[in-house]
Amino acid sequence: MKHLVWLLLLVTTSPLMAQTAEDSLQNNTAKERQTYISGYGEAKGSYNTRYRTAQANLTRAVVFIGHKFNSRISFLSETELESARVEGGKPGGEIALEQAYLRFELNRTHYLQAGLFIPRIGIINENHLPTTFNGNDRPFTETLLIPSTWREIGIGFYGSSDRLQGLSYSLALVNGLNSGDFVNGSGIREGRFEGSNATASNIALTGSVTYLIRDFTVQMSAYYGGSAGLNNREADSLQLNSGLFGTPVSLGEINVRYNHNRFAFRALGAALYIPDAQKINRAYANNTAELAVGGYGEVSYRVFTKTKTTVFLRYEAFNLNQEIPDNGIRNNTLDQQYITAGFSVFPAAGVVIKADYVYKQTGKLNPALNLNPFPNAPPYYTSNSFINLGLGYSF
Repeated sequence: MKHLVWLLLLVTTSPLMAQTAEDSLQNNTAKERQTYISGYGEAKGSYNTRYRTAQANLTRAVVFIGHKFNSRISFLSETELESARVEGGKPGGEIALEQAYLRFELNRTHYLQAGLFIPRIGIINENHLPTTFNGNDRPFTETLLIPSTWREIGIGFYGSSDRLQGLSYSLALVNGLNSGDFVNGSGIREGRFEGSNATASNIALTGSVTYLIRDFTVQMSAYYGGSAGLNNREADSLQLNSGLFGTPVSLGEINVRYNHNRFAFRALGAALYIPDAQKINRAYANNTAELAVGGYGEVSYRVFTKTKTTVFLRYEAFNLNQEIPDNGIRNNTLDQQYITAGFSVFPAAGVVIKADYVYKQTGKLNPALNLNPFPNAPPYYTSNSFINLGLGYSF
């Protein structure tokens, strides 16, 4: 806790960013019959104060390629390389399509998009450029409880109201999840197909409503979909419910954002509910939780306007094992709290240099889940802290 002395002196900011080629295609201001290239990326170094170890990593580098065919149809894609290198037989990053979809303008206020895309869930999922969020790491709530950059194959409808200014909405139909790949500790994250041979035997619906009023943005979004993706015979053999919404997963969130002059604030709360967690555990023995809840609040303030320097403070609390079925094993390490504070410097629009401090606290490790106890492995500590320095760009 001694590291919190300077931590509590910090408060946050609203990041700055330049309009990218993706933005011009999204808002339909790009020129017709032209191809656009842009991208974003980030790197960081991290020091673990508990174990006194350090790590440096090129977290991601993303290339965007888009094309506007005519006044109504555009193509948008992002290809991501994580951790700088992928080499067969060795641990490393991955190369993946983050998005690849066609956008169809229906009229001035409504459009469709179809292909591999990111539904509107939470704050970070769609707006995940390193110049749009505070700290070197995305909020942990929107990484573990809501899996960030959650993309699937489907079709989405987006629109805004002519009668009520500031109101927008979305509704998307996408492929479902694979409950056999759920991992205790990361929620539904590993159960995403992300466009790779996704089963369409189960589907999902996701929607959002967003309202902008003065300096406030209020959003609610939800997801409901099946996670079995099996034929009737396979599902029966595993005693799972098949069908389009069989073995369902529900996720809901609400967030509020405020931005005025130098001051900004955002808060988010979310809940993940898997009513058939007991059946999933019986079929796959992956210790799936029935309920996970959490949220965070963040304040920011721009302290220098000329150098565009900002400071921030964020508090997060979530429990990925809020409720577990009778055949699950409670993992108290998934009851987590984070305090993150730091500052960002924007020497140019689209470029950011970040420094932050992260304090992490969890519940105690369940001995039944400790497969490699001390002294064979380092002891588990319920508190730890990290000092991070990094940079990001978007163009």
